[in-house]
Amino acid sequence: MSDGGSAADQPAAPDEEGAAGNHIIRIASVAALGGLLFGFDSAVINGAVAAIQDEFDVDDAVLGFAVASALLGAAAGAMTAGRIADRIGRIKVMKIAAALFFLSAVVTAFAPSVWILVIGRVIGGLGVGVASVIAPAYIAETAPARIRGRLGSLQQLAIVLGIFLALLVDYVLAEIAGGAGQTLWLGLDAWRWMFLSMMVPAVVYGVLASTIPESPRYLVATHRIPEARTVLTLLFGERNLELTIGRIEDSLEGDVKPSWKDLRRPAGGIYPVVWVGLLLSVFQQAVGINVIFYYSNVLWEAVGFEESQSFQISVFTSVVNIATTIVAIMLIDRIGRRPLLLIGSIGMTITLATMAVCFGTAGQVPNDEGVLEPQLTGASGPIALVAANLFVVFFGMSWGPVVWVLLGEMFPNRIRGAALSLAAAGQWAANWAITVSFPSLKTFSLGFGYGMYAAFALLSLLFVFRFVPETKGMSLEDMDAATGVGRPNSPV
Repeated sequence: MSDGGSAADQPAAPDEEGAAGNHIIRIASVAALGGLLFGFDSAVINGAVAAIQDEFDVDDAVLGFAVASALLGAAAGAMTAGRIADRIGRIKVMKIAAALFFLSAVVTAFAPSVWILVIGRVIGGLGVGVASVIAPAYIAETAPARIRGRLGSLQQLAIVLGIFLALLVDYVLAEIAGGAGQTLWLGLDAWRWMFLSMMVPAVVYGVLASTIPESPRYLVATHRIPEARTVLTLLFGERNLELTIGRIEDSLEGDVKPSWKDLRRPAGGIYPVVWVGLLLSVFQQAVGINVIFYYSNVLWEAVGFEESQSFQISVFTSVVNIATTIVAIMLIDRIGRRPLLLIGSIGMTITLATMAVCFGTAGQVPNDEGVLEPQLTGASGPIALVAANLFVVFFGMSWGPVVWVLLGEMFPNRIRGAALSLAAAGQWAANWAITVSFPSLKTFSLGFGYGMYAAFALLSLLFVFRFVPETKGMSLEDMDAATGVGRPNSPV
């Protein structure tokens, strides 16, 4: 997927700039709604985890697989989204994602067994994977460089809003029913209604996706120049219109559909920027952020909080995540991507290490099944709670939004589709590994688990310091020279 927003880097008349700016913000906001469904689908299972384990009488290993199964679908969806979007367009892919979310809601809500629930989660995961690729790519293609970081961060803001809504819905439904495993309406347990609730944002996303224009780059690539001219005028005004279309055509010269071959240098090996993008994705998940949002209810119940209190803590944590993401949106185009990542890595390392100490030194008490679980007493409980929320603060202001922005903008035009698909698939694979392993880690040692996440946070600091470039203010065409990726058959 290549650039379609070069005109945004040229000054426009004040009236044109104001009107275009409103259109750009609205369009980016609708595209980012895929992130809201992404977050909702990912977190809605949080409130249902314990009820699912009781309903289907499964052990920790099967439970971990059921929770993480959506991530397998997400990896597959991410791997294919770039190619599909280049063939049928960005907007149609958004509608496909909405349909997958809707179908997932129905299948998981009425699942008669844990394995049917897994199938439903995989279907939703496909939608998540597609949305995780198409939203940042579409926003990058339609956003001016001067505000591309802020608009790209809308993806993460939508994700955390989706997480918040999912946890809030879980909390409300569990409160009404008297517990996630209790019958609510129409003979269905509350946890099944949690999954059904995803139908609402899925319909909203599908409908609103019909109201935004196709990517100018896709329109030019498919030789629909009059339509591309109309969209560019809507986005950036009439100034430098033909120059912009010419630049898009130049960037497509010798272009091919996304292919894994694009990622290899003529001299052999993978372009370094591809490895950087892939490792950014892996580190974003390896610090364990989704343990907080997938398992926080189980986690806090395990250390002495009641179910209702655990729901409240999870909702509060998601609000913290939203607030810090807004901070990142305000800062990302001012101080840059690298400084935010470095600050975030330092903060995550400290807070995760604190949690590792708290849980690692906690006393062990038997639960109702006789299994030993950590019990935080005295100051260790409040310290762990504060550290967990500060971890979310540091992640939310840095690695959460910044990685999505970088993935949308750091790859050169010619390899953007393939590289972004690979990076997003790597992210979901890492997310799956962290998520599926947590129930067993919880049983073995929470202190060890959080210590491992702290080690990954420290490694992420060293990685950013050494390898991650600053892309603030650069146009997408500039990425070719900045990363050393030339056109096909070039000696670069």
